[in-house]
Amino acid sequence: MVLSLFCRSVAWFTLLIFGSLSLGLAQAPSTYVLGPGDQIALQLTPDGEEISGKLWRVDEMGNLSVPMIGTVHSAGLTTHDLARVLTERFAVYFRKPQVIVSVSEMRSQPVSIMGAVNTPGVHQLQGHKTLVEVLALAGGLRVDAGYRVKITRQAEWGTIPLPGATTDKAGAFSVAEVPLKGLMEAADPSQNIAIMPDDVLTVPVAEMIYVIGDVKKSGGFVLGDRRQISVLQALALSEGLGPTAHADEARILRVNSGAESRTELPVNLKKILAGQASDVQMQSNDILFVPVDGAKRLGVRALEAMLQIGTGLAVYRP
Repeated sequence: MVLSLFCRSVAWFTLLIFGSLSLGLAQAPSTYVLGPGDQIALQLTPDGEEISGKLWRVDEMGNLSVPMIGTVHSAGLTTHDLARVLTERFAVYFRKPQVIVSVSEMRSQPVSIMGAVNTPGVHQLQGHKTLVEVLALAGGLRVDAGYRVKITRQAEWGTIPLPGATTDKAGAFSVAEVPLKGLMEAADPSQNIAIMPDDVLTVPVAEMIYVIGDVKKSGGFVLGDRRQISVLQALALSEGLGPTAHADEARILRVNSGAESRTELPVNLKKILAGQASDVQMQSNDILFVPVDGAKRLGVRALEAMLQIGTGLAVYRP
């Protein structure tokens, strides 16, 4: 009898250890609410040999089927509540039974993913998931995603295990940010943390600058993990000046703080490219405008006309 109890105790201890390792998470708090798909472990004393040390899964209807007592509706109950219900049921068969309920696998808890991801919304964790895996659940990052992901976690799951994590004044939430570039490049695996139920992930839309006018590739460009970008860098992103660009008459259009109007800042690209003037830093939402040189445009059009005539003569000459 003593040996049997010792073996069951060892089995139960092993189950708890390996269950925690398989989750890769902190043990579920007593306030954890069970749901369909969750897997639990039960410990019943005294003499609950058929029950103790075994794993039981909550079915799609939220029910748990347990020998001797039959079906118990478990969805919506915390582990503490379920232990109390099971204790009452087992009291019919045992004198002063004690039941311990622990979560070995969480599959029913939601995580909210918002912002610049392809399928934002509420997604189910379905077991152990890392930050990268959860972002993949949301369809991955959009092309205009910013340079950080913000994680907000309920205090019951503890402080987010990242440098710089903070707690709000009320002590209800832990908040941290992870640089997306390093995360996606796996530069620091410790940043790919486990995501907990009810975490909120927010990926802000990236800050952008715009290049328009006589350039080879006009449009908006994501700053990414850079806070600023220079005029030369913006020009490189736009693949350089067009053939009729008025390089010495370019300008930056910058939004005035607290207003819808823009201020024009003259930029002499000709001198900057020649190394005769310093490069100019652009800010988020700046527009670099490169105007067209009218005289150059006329010259280019004349050259195009001559090329067309020459090509025609070459084709149709007897």
